[in-house]
Amino acid sequence: MIDQLKDNFKTFESKLNGASKSNWHLLRKEAFEIFSKNGFPKTKDEEYRYTHITRALEKSINFSDFSPVIKSQHVETQPLFYDADAIHVFITNGVVNREKLNQLKVPGLDIMTLREATEKYPNEVETHFGKYADVKKDPFTAFNMAFSYEGVFIKIHKNTILEKPVILHYHVGHESQNHVFQSRNLIIAEQGVQANIIESNGSTNLQEQFSNHVSEIVVEANAHLKYFKLQYHSDKTYHIDNSFISQRKDSVVKSYTFTLEGKITRNNLNLMLEEENCEAHMYGLYVVHRDSHVDNHTSVDHKVANCYSNEIYKGILDDTSKGVFNGKIFVRQDAQKTNAFQSNKNILLTDTASVNTKPQLEIWADDVKCSHGCTTGQLDDEQLFYLRSRGISKSSARAMLLHAFVNDVLDKIEIDFLHDFINDEMYNRLD
Repeated sequence: MIDQLKDNFKTFESKLNGASKSNWHLLRKEAFEIFSKNGFPKTKDEEYRYTHITRALEKSINFSDFSPVIKSQHVETQPLFYDADAIHVFITNGVVNREKLNQLKVPGLDIMTLREATEKYPNEVETHFGKYADVKKDPFTAFNMAFSYEGVFIKIHKNTILEKPVILHYHVGHESQNHVFQSRNLIIAEQGVQANIIESNGSTNLQEQFSNHVSEIVVEANAHLKYFKLQYHSDKTYHIDNSFISQRKDSVVKSYTFTLEGKITRNNLNLMLEEENCEAHMYGLYVVHRDSHVDNHTSVDHKVANCYSNEIYKGILDDTSKGVFNGKIFVRQDAQKTNAFQSNKNILLTDTASVNTKPQLEIWADDVKCSHGCTTGQLDDEQLFYLRSRGISKSSARAMLLHAFVNDVLDKIEIDFLHDFINDEMYNRLD
């Protein structure tokens, strides 16, 4: 596979023309050098111990035909929430719909492709692009940087309050002949901003596809950002998602990750609390069945004093599905007065479903309040019996208990159309 990708990288370089001398391409070359040396995760790689995605990719994905999308026509589609009262950005089969992007005129908000941003906002791109997504730590981040060509740049200007959420529609349709899709975001929320951003990832492909996504997000002083990820891929899609969020003084970030479908889904969420009085809230919900596999790795790095983080992830697994949770909290020596909490709870609906969960704390300061915990079990037979004794059917009683289990995560969703969709999906699947 590495030999195939080396040939692809040479072909890619030959099509870049003048862009091959840009700072972006220097980052590409560095990333590809690292990737070609290390490759995709090995079976003994601790970070991917329970998610053997390399074997699946080698078996299912044709990397010999892979090349980044440089010249391609956007395919019209109507993804989920396309008619919602929101600010819409469409990325279909790896191609940004520039025509609709150029029609967006919202005061205090700039949305464009990353290549356009290198000309309009060169200082911001050079300062932030590739600075948080560490290509040395995760092979898929290096792979994305090496072959990234296009992406979405969002800048929310100082003190802007966005009344409508921004939705990034990522969709892979069955008409696509490609096997590999790389997508990239750089989002900058300046001082005093209040905004909601949704990444909606869906696919209807009938053959195996590999989607590899990276987002870098900068939340400046006193900004408030709610960042949602909704994943509802087909059972032919392998999806890797790396998000890197850097927070500055007095900022508040609330991150939500909802995984409802997909062959193998891996989410790496990394938050860096760089300055004092930051708040980070992380909510996750994964409801999977058949042979789906979902893996959530989270990392919160408390670098300075007087910061707070709270994390709640819940999973419901049916049939032969598998779940993985690995949550890490780092408290550095200077991060006194840190409050950090983490919880992962899972319900297995069958004897053949399984989950591996590993909450972790690494504390180098002595004046902190930190806790973590995890639980895995099945539905309570006594609670089921109580509901059935009141005349409620077995399936309805089961659905009621499961809905109560995830309600503290669902209640945190303040965007009506997103809350209603996930709520309905829960009822439809659990009843």
